[in-house]
Amino acid sequence: MDSSWITLFMSLFFIAILFLFSYLFLKSLLSKGSYQLPPGPYGLPILGNLHRLGDLPHQNLQKLSLKYGPIMYMRLGLVPAIVVTSPELAELILKTHDIVFASRSILESGKYFGYEQKGLVFKQYGSAWRNIRKLCTLHLLTNSKIESFKSTRESEVRNAVESIKVAADGQVLVNLSLIVESLAEDITHKTIFGSLKNDRYNSKSLIQEAFRLAGAFNVADYIPYIGPLDLQGLARQMKSTGKLVDEFLEHIIDQHIKDHGMSQQDHYQRDFVDILLSLMNAQETTMNNELKLDRENVKAISLDMIGAMMETSATTVQWAISEIIKNTRVMKLVQQELETVVGLDRQVEETDLVKLPYLDMVLKESMRLHPVTPLLIPRESMDDIYINGYHIPKKTRVFVNVWAIGRDKQVWSDNAEEFYPERFIEVDVDMRGKDFRLLPFGSGRRGCPGMQMGLTLVRLMLAQLVHCFNWELPNGMLPHKLEMNEKWGLTVPRANHLMAIPIYRLTK
Repeated sequence: MDSSWITLFMSLFFIAILFLFSYLFLKSLLSKGSYQLPPGPYGLPILGNLHRLGDLPHQNLQKLSLKYGPIMYMRLGLVPAIVVTSPELAELILKTHDIVFASRSILESGKYFGYEQKGLVFKQYGSAWRNIRKLCTLHLLTNSKIESFKSTRESEVRNAVESIKVAADGQVLVNLSLIVESLAEDITHKTIFGSLKNDRYNSKSLIQEAFRLAGAFNVADYIPYIGPLDLQGLARQMKSTGKLVDEFLEHIIDQHIKDHGMSQQDHYQRDFVDILLSLMNAQETTMNNELKLDRENVKAISLDMIGAMMETSATTVQWAISEIIKNTRVMKLVQQELETVVGLDRQVEETDLVKLPYLDMVLKESMRLHPVTPLLIPRESMDDIYINGYHIPKKTRVFVNVWAIGRDKQVWSDNAEEFYPERFIEVDVDMRGKDFRLLPFGSGRRGCPGMQMGLTLVRLMLAQLVHCFNWELPNGMLPHKLEMNEKWGLTVPRANHLMAIPIYRLTK
């Protein structure tokens, strides 16, 4: 038989099987009695509502929520899902019933980029996950550990300023997106690996590609029966990228083991991988041997840390500096504050950051409009539960649309779409997970444990870029014309790189 006919026959066979499973799935839902699910759109056979997600799911889900309400039920393939788009419901999910919604779904991306859920981000809830989080909190993300890398952050930011200053002297157009990404990459390498990036591996491109693939809505995660067909080609891409990431991490670990002798010297500053390897090699751990670290744990945790520091920090700074350039009024006010606190005869230091309340408001406002992970990382319910009178079945995938919450006019008034940092004056809005109107780092058990390190890095980078330079757009473009389109992934960066001409401001 001709191969094309065999392919057609197999496709039709799979479709028939899918229709059968879809029918049985819907029948099982309807047989559960009078359970009332949240309102939501009708779905197609097999696909459910997957086709409604589009290229920018957070935006499309927000539009649907305007019709169906702040808690919306959808069937994504064969997977039940709810989307939450109000602070009150986010609090119910992330705080009141946090333990019920503390787990993760098993996804293909977790296989290739989480080493079968051996890290922190993709791992399902349980004692092993709690111990990994405890390890990261106690050994990698303490205030003292963050402080110990202060000189590294300040030195790398100064180096970046000097390189931009050269471009400013020649009035040269620079790719500000690439500058920010490279700076975040350099700081991440020195903090986690103890060295500058290796030209042999383009870690920035690898991490960006991993984030793009991990954030994609993979049909195989929602209709498992067609997983072997890899209709989107995502499994092939994840396997290829995952192999390169693994080679990169293996090289780093081998180098650390080779250089182990140096780490015994008093002047040597231990990086994150040093700490993880020492814990792996220890005969006893502080967790009573509940967690046995192996090499794959080290790689998975390291990858989590790289992504959190490198990609999320760079994306946050790009959005914030874009909004500052777009809103010249805001830029002038930020620079006035910096001139008062720091002066024009020196660069910003980390000790200055606590004295910059307006910069802090600008960052909050940028994170409100441009949360790095607009749907957070989806959770999964571990039990049946009722929320606001609606039945949420066990193993429901939960999306908290913080992008929609940040643009809700009922929460932020009629100017919710406007970049207006002054809305935070004398308004106590916490962005560390306690105020559910602003959740850039999530909240509860699954909130980002590296929040303090990320905020420190982002504030320093942003303050230095605005203090040391004025920024003009190319070809006489007016600031308000700057486009702010998004590109979907596990994080949501600018769709296009930010290009600008730097003008040096300092007297030294």
